[in-house]
Amino acid sequence: MKLQLEQLQLRRGQRVLCQPFDLGIEDGQCWGILGSNGSGKTTLLHTLAGLHHDYAGRIRLDDTGIDQIPRKQFARQVGLLLQTNEEAFPGSVLETVLTGRHPHLKAWQWESEQDHALARETLQQVDLAGFEQRNLLTLSGGERRRLYIATLLAQQPQLYLLDEPANHLDLRHQHQILGLLQRLCIDNDKSVIMVLHDPNLAARYCDHVLLLHKDGRVEGGPGDVLMTANRLSALYGYPIKQVETQQQPIFVAG
Repeated sequence: MKLQLEQLQLRRGQRVLCQPFDLGIEDGQCWGILGSNGSGKTTLLHTLAGLHHDYAGRIRLDDTGIDQIPRKQFARQVGLLLQTNEEAFPGSVLETVLTGRHPHLKAWQWESEQDHALARETLQQVDLAGFEQRNLLTLSGGERRRLYIATLLAQQPQLYLLDEPANHLDLRHQHQILGLLQRLCIDNDKSVIMVLHDPNLAARYCDHVLLLHKDGRVEGGPGDVLMTANRLSALYGYPIKQVETQQQPIFVAG
């Protein structure tokens, strides 16, 4: 499945967030979206998920515009992790992760044993095995974040859209979760697009990056080409230095 953006221009009210740009995202690619506060990262992610409609240009999955795909079918292809979640009717951890299976069920169809097994598997993947009967409201912020990622994994889309997946996570779980998302691309040929605030996490886990500048310019391409100290300094409006290590470059504030 290919996500194709053609002359996409984003707006928020009277303000143009992104000047028209073209981009193609293929199966197996992991993209990181970087930019300063207010540059339009979340708006772009919501636009790709079909939630934000104030844009010009075209967004297609393969050869079909996303506005022409029935929502249930779209949810089987594309999954979204929001930056924050509000629980109107909080239930148990297992009930929550099973909602990820809803796009695959018929009307009034109950989850199968296979759905329950998949839900438990995804909980184990995010280090929440044994939490199945816990009430959602008893979880810490980091535990909830991992639960929502498990719910997205249970949905099994082809394209994963994630808004700050490392938010609220401690150091171990940041790398555990981002490594899991990276392996989805490498091992399962999925595609991932995620908003990140730390360029070092993007450099480590993303093979491609999308840089959203405050003036509306957009740069997209391989991370090893675009992730430079000069580009990141211009992106964030703050001096960035690049430190070479045996594993990868590290970017630090200058």
